Amino acid sequence: MTSHRTAQTMKPATAAKKLGVYLQATPAEFQEGVVSRSELDALQADPPEWLLDLRRDGPHPRPVVAARLGVSIAGLARGGVTEALTTEEIQALREDLPEWLQRERATQAEVRKEAARIREKNAARDDEPRRPRS
Repeated sequence: MTSHRTAQTMKPATAAKKLGVYLQATPAEFQEGVVSRSELDALQADPPEWLLDLRRDGPHPRPVVAARLGVSIAGLARGGVTEALTTEEIQALREDLPEWLQRERATQAEVRKEAARIREKNAARDDEPRRPRS
């Protein structure tokens, strides 16, 4: 007996997240339907013009905005950025470098430094020979 496999589908919000785009900026037919795994793979392999435009010009979802600014998503919120931004708006922030962005970048640098220190400490501990217990 052979089982019939159904296509795995996802909500448009999930597909938009996987594609790294802001759902509200996608075409209506994308927002209103469901996306199969094969359709998502096709969009990633050969993006249509609307997807290329969104990835290039935005508006971008907060995770993309945070990455492009070099801060965390929480840092964006602390800086008052709660909406999607276009590439142009992100570039303007990078050029103006407001105080909150400088502060959040410094915080992010400290977080990364601490994470690296912990990784190194754990790697050194893992490399130590094990002592038998008495």
